[in-house]
Amino acid sequence: MHERLGSRAPATLHLLGDPGLLGLPKTALCSSVHCPGVAINAAYDQAARWRDAGRCVISGFHSPMEEECLRILLRGPQPLIICPARSLENMRVPRDWRESLRGGRLLVLSAFGLSDKRATAELAARRNEVVVALADEVWMAHITPGGAMSRLVGSLAAWGVPVCLPG
Repeated sequence: MHERLGSRAPATLHLLGDPGLLGLPKTALCSSVHCPGVAINAAYDQAARWRDAGRCVISGFHSPMEEECLRILLRGPQPLIICPARSLENMRVPRDWRESLRGGRLLVLSAFGLSDKRATAELAARRNEVVVALADEVWMAHITPGGAMSRLVGSLAAWGVPVCLPG
């Protein structure tokens, strides 16, 4: 991660769950907030394929489409890494994450400290950088032209990280 982010790399990562998941091959799931129906269907199908193949997926799982993919992935046995755009301090672990945490197949990872109690657009952008910097490949469900995801793709190209697009 440091070789990709350089001075923008977080000094500390805060973890809840199995840190060993960071050593697995990881696919980052990213999507713009506004996503057309055809991209949503493709993302749901892809999430089911990852689930069935046992692929470790890392994401903020924050956009509506990403949240739905998380629901699909939580029903499978594959490892997951969830990266909220806020501190883990005083974060209530959602009920549907608990079984995966207990089973050692979920890691909640944050690059943010105590002062970052609420997710903001700025924190989400920084979180997305960390997510893709930790990934071996990135699957972009949808990219809104000129949006945050389109800017992120530029970094991925510079880092040599493979980017997959549906279709």
